[in-house]
Amino acid sequence: MSEPKFPKLIDYAALKQQFGEDAATSQTVHTHQDTDAALRFTSTHIQPLSQNNSDHKDAVAYEDEGASNDQTQQTKRPGLTGSRLRSYAFAVLTRKEYSKNDLIEKLALYADNREEVIALVNELAQENYQSDQRLAEMLLASQKRKGKGPNRIKMALKNKKVDTALISEELKETDWTEQAYQLKVKKFGTEVAKEPKLKAKQIRFLQYRGFDMDAIMKAIRRQEQEF
Repeated sequence: MSEPKFPKLIDYAALKQQFGEDAATSQTVHTHQDTDAALRFTSTHIQPLSQNNSDHKDAVAYEDEGASNDQTQQTKRPGLTGSRLRSYAFAVLTRKEYSKNDLIEKLALYADNREEVIALVNELAQENYQSDQRLAEMLLASQKRKGKGPNRIKMALKNKKVDTALISEELKETDWTEQAYQLKVKKFGTEVAKEPKLKAKQIRFLQYRGFDMDAIMKAIRRQEQEF
């Protein structure tokens, strides 16, 4: 008779004869205990593959959803219209004086329709809530206090797209020679410079501040007793 293809792993009859009943029983008990422990370890530490895949898919979906929400919040910004746009315009003007051009550009950043912004700003200008004239006068006074000459003031108005003709009379009435002299005294003192290098330095300084050459030359040659 041929041997079985799959022999028994444990011959309990042989164990009985060799070691007695107790040894076989003990071996059997240990074998079952080991098997139970292995099953407990497997069920505790190894999750089913389907569950792992499900958790992974859920995590990916959550991350994709979060990224999508963040991107939507960054790209979607409801534009202001109607009364909300008007309220925002008034809030802006209460904090600072704006030129018409600057106010249009600022409101357009948050508005839904640029044409609506232009119409609103024109209306505010007609009602004198916004005024290029007022802004030009305030800028002139501010720049003069900072020691700036007419050329720097005109440049500042040009950058804001405000017509310098709005303050043409004020520019003419200002004694720019006196303004230049006071600035020169503050920087270099009352003594008239005789060295060419020092004269050139004073000229460059006043030119940078925006004064005309006529006012500059009169200012640096002016004697202290000519007050």
